[in-house]
Amino acid sequence: MDIITSHINADFDSLASMVAAKKLYPEAEIVFAGSQEKKLRDFIEAFEPIEIKRIKDIDLSKVTRLIIVDTKNPPRIGQFAELISKHGVSIHIYDHHPFAKGDIRGSLEIIEEVGATATIFSELLKARNLHPLPMEATILCLGIYEETGSLLFPSTTERDLLAAAYLIKRGANLNIVSSFLRLEMSREELNILNELIQSAKEIVSSGIRIKIAKASNESYLGDAAHLAHRIMDMEDIDALFVLLRMEGKILMVARSRAPELNVADVMREFNGGGHSTAAAATVKEESLEIVEERLTRVILDNVKPVKIASDIMTSPVVSINWDSAIKEIETIMTKYGVNVLPVIKNARYTGLISREIVEKALFHGFGKSKAIDFCTTDAATVSPDTSIRQIEQMMIEHNQRFMPVIEKGNIVGAITRTDLLRTIYEEFLRRRRLDKSDARETPSIGRNIAVLLKEKFPAEIYAILKLAGEIADQLGINAYLVGGSVRDLLRSEENLDIDIVVEGDGISFAKSFGRKLNAKVRTHERFGTAKIITDNLKLDVATARTEYYESPASLPKVETSSIKKDLYRRDFTINTLAVKLNLKDFGLLIDFFGGQRDLREKIIRIIHNLSFIEDPTRAFRAIRFSERFGFKLSKHTEALIKSTLKLDLFSRLSGARLYEELLLAFNETEPVKTLKTLSEFGLLKVIHPGLLFDNDLESALQSMLETLAWFNLLFLEESPDRGSLYLMALLSTLKEEERNTAIERLSPPPRVREMITKGITQSKDILNKLPSNNPASLYHLLNGVNLEILLFSMAQSKSKQKQKAISQYLIELRKIKPLLKGKDLQKIGIKPGPVYSKLFSKLLDEKLSGRLKNKEDEERFIIEKYLN
Repeated sequence: MDIITSHINADFDSLASMVAAKKLYPEAEIVFAGSQEKKLRDFIEAFEPIEIKRIKDIDLSKVTRLIIVDTKNPPRIGQFAELISKHGVSIHIYDHHPFAKGDIRGSLEIIEEVGATATIFSELLKARNLHPLPMEATILCLGIYEETGSLLFPSTTERDLLAAAYLIKRGANLNIVSSFLRLEMSREELNILNELIQSAKEIVSSGIRIKIAKASNESYLGDAAHLAHRIMDMEDIDALFVLLRMEGKILMVARSRAPELNVADVMREFNGGGHSTAAAATVKEESLEIVEERLTRVILDNVKPVKIASDIMTSPVVSINWDSAIKEIETIMTKYGVNVLPVIKNARYTGLISREIVEKALFHGFGKSKAIDFCTTDAATVSPDTSIRQIEQMMIEHNQRFMPVIEKGNIVGAITRTDLLRTIYEEFLRRRRLDKSDARETPSIGRNIAVLLKEKFPAEIYAILKLAGEIADQLGINAYLVGGSVRDLLRSEENLDIDIVVEGDGISFAKSFGRKLNAKVRTHERFGTAKIITDNLKLDVATARTEYYESPASLPKVETSSIKKDLYRRDFTINTLAVKLNLKDFGLLIDFFGGQRDLREKIIRIIHNLSFIEDPTRAFRAIRFSERFGFKLSKHTEALIKSTLKLDLFSRLSGARLYEELLLAFNETEPVKTLKTLSEFGLLKVIHPGLLFDNDLESALQSMLETLAWFNLLFLEESPDRGSLYLMALLSTLKEEERNTAIERLSPPPRVREMITKGITQSKDILNKLPSNNPASLYHLLNGVNLEILLFSMAQSKSKQKQKAISQYLIELRKIKPLLKGKDLQKIGIKPGPVYSKLFSKLLDEKLSGRLKNKEDEERFIIEKYLN
């Protein structure tokens, strides 16, 4: 005998799942494990949708298969729990709640974290072409709508909406659905709601506001969940527990808006279950007071701590000695871009000094005075474990914009107003996301993209990122995934260049990581970086750094810093995104500078106003990214590029850096468009003042683009140097003297320099000498010529006939070789000697001319010409 059942106090999702399961198991009997909610009983009485057996009519000894829907919790299936471990009984489970300790396991388990189990069955029926009848579709709709709060609860997924759409298409009657899910409350329910509100007791744990409300009712009230939702809507609280005593048992309904409190974990202590935001349980033969007391203890044990100072502080902190001169302090503030500096004396924290104080001291002529003379020594400080709420209160009360984090007299970090505001805003967005009214929104700040990491990255890389988090936890440091892989992950583009930044000793982290992976580790102690090399991939590891430029366009000076400072030294906002890898916050997206916003709006935006002055190559990079991704430069970024040109800062830029940036542009973008944009900004003149994007240059570049496209379609093993080819095309319109000046400016490697200088001249010579219709002459002219020069010549030629000749050589002629070998000539009777090379040369010419088709033709040719 097959039995389909669900949890005690069954709801519409239970009935819908059982009705759908009946279509998958036609011979099975539907049996409720216990009581049903009142509105479900009313529905069954009104419509009698399907035959339902009573449990007392079932001989449990004859059950061979138990199909459990919408639950996996043993106490919630009543007498059927006896069958779980019985030999010969197969267990099939269909549920939308995640697995928990002590749950029933089955030989078939279909567990999907969607809004309702009815959604899972709707998908199964559709996939198997077992389409529901209109009444069955209506019941399934009731299950989905009730469980998801009419598709408004935060637990609602896209799949729930699609399932509801499918059911409506199959004839679901929404009038019936709305009549049984109406929001009106009876007098009895209003009385209970009033009692719950009056009895509510508040608990505050780790800043989380929780209320426990209790009430009693003589008769059975089938559905208390909507009462809990009513109270959550009315009260400004993070979580609610409703205890409703009726007919000798206590129904517990739990709701939570706070990730710090998983109500499913709490309800499991009472043999219940559910989701992290919604759960329930039933307790028998205990008083409300005893259950409330026990519940309070369990809640307090399950509240996770909120963020503390060490979670959001910046570390390490730039500081100054107590005897530093005021003038020197101003220089340090400017160099590091900070407005407040901690003052240290005898290696211990002493006070704070702000830019405002420094500027006033300088105004009054105290440039040589010491920091200790002007610093604030009574500023508020916090410890690493101070809660964010306390820090917020202290910063407001003390009107303090910089909060030192002190441990044993030493400054271990700092929290700025921006750090605090960002944390508060993330909390605000998180609460909105959990609130049903904003369930469809996805705030960009405070996002966790762990699921995206698992979906988009290969399993090996995902496992490596998890391992990186474990190692960082063991070493007591923070680790982050940074760079293009994060940016492109959010752009849905594959990028497996894995860069990890750690707030701490990157070298030690890399060595520990390498040992775990059994991989090679190459370290660069001077820069605090390392490369980890496994059999399949390479990982770059770096210590979080800050940098400053001693002069415009110079190479930066780098010092150890925090992740925020490390990201600030990057070029554009879209490249400042990071993902935290520590296990506690694995997948947390870090976005200090609005990178996600600019990815959505497809904008390339500079991080700060001096960025191009400090590194002018970023102007070329901005246009490269713009062309590569199809993004636009922000108006402010455009204005800053033009301003940098006016300041003539590109003249200080080293040729090697400019050359590398051009190569990247040639390899990552469509060069014609990129160079045109560079010209529009006046950046081609940085290479040479005479370089203009006129019709001749555009034609040369376009022809090179088409030539390379043609060559790539041949699918040969050769890979021409794309960058050098476009550089040749770019400089080809300059006069020889100008071209040499431009080459000196770019400082390419000697091989490339020679290719460009000789290649352009050789190309002209080749095009002048190309024979009109003589394959042998064509072969001897082009044989041994560099592939890049051949392609450049082909692109430069305006003659279709000459282009065809070069293509004939590349495709056919250069592959032609005599089939006869030296031993074959010996067999014919020709003694080895210098004559062999002459014979093979004659053979090659004859083959190139098409007069020798096979080996026999070659032998005949040799015999006729040289032996007769």
